Amino acid sequence: MFLDERLEKILEILSKEKKVKVNDLAHKFKVSEVIIRKDLKRLEIEGKLRRTHGGAILLKELVHTIALEDRIINRTKQKEKIAEKIISHIKEKEVIFFDVSSINYMVAERLSKIDKSLKIITNMPSIAALFNKNSQIEIIIAGGDYHKEIGGIIGSEAINNISRYNADKAFIGCAGIDIDTGRVMNFDANDGNTKRKIMDISGQNFLVTESKKINETGSFNFSNLKEFTGIITEKNKLEYSNDIRKKLSEDDTDIL
Repeated sequence: MFLDERLEKILEILSKEKKVKVNDLAHKFKVSEVIIRKDLKRLEIEGKLRRTHGGAILLKELVHTIALEDRIINRTKQKEKIAEKIISHIKEKEVIFFDVSSINYMVAERLSKIDKSLKIITNMPSIAALFNKNSQIEIIIAGGDYHKEIGGIIGSEAINNISRYNADKAFIGCAGIDIDTGRVMNFDANDGNTKRKIMDISGQNFLVTESKKINETGSFNFSNLKEFTGIITEKNKLEYSNDIRKKLSEDDTDIL
């Protein structure tokens, strides 16, 4: 098979399967994995795919940043279930940091209606506004530059302000997780670096995301699964494949 023909076949497989693995392609085309990696690199340079650890995905399948307001409106059953799970991990008198996340907004809505003594730090102003009538919960907003599309305060000034605080637990959102490498991603460097600082000042960090984000990707790596106490999705541990459970176990990350 000629090179151009093989490249065309790889793209055909990608269009159907959405992702490919180097070892599978090497076996299919009866060539070495080194050759397949060169093929994928060439297709990436041409803008037709994005290489991942051990394979590749179609560029059109990449997650894109969606305005926070739209994500809040999109109240899926999965997000509702995750929000309920998060509530169960928040204890009386704790200091909680809520990162910019539509799921965290839904958690805050629930907390604003119950009697629980907490201190909440957030870089998401819309979360803070929910507690105007709740005297039990103290609110601290990290100051800095407000990013309208992301819906949060991010960047160097926010990072400087966040560094002044300490939190017991932080709940962090993401755009994608590479389960093979453990990389946790988003699309904006300022947002990613802000998330990184939030994690630095927190005793425990929890990754909160819908399970569909596993094996989706982003353009900025801000953390690794190993740095999280646990991952909270709508699924229970036994609903995941053995491969995913094994990978998370290797990273010492609990499925909560």
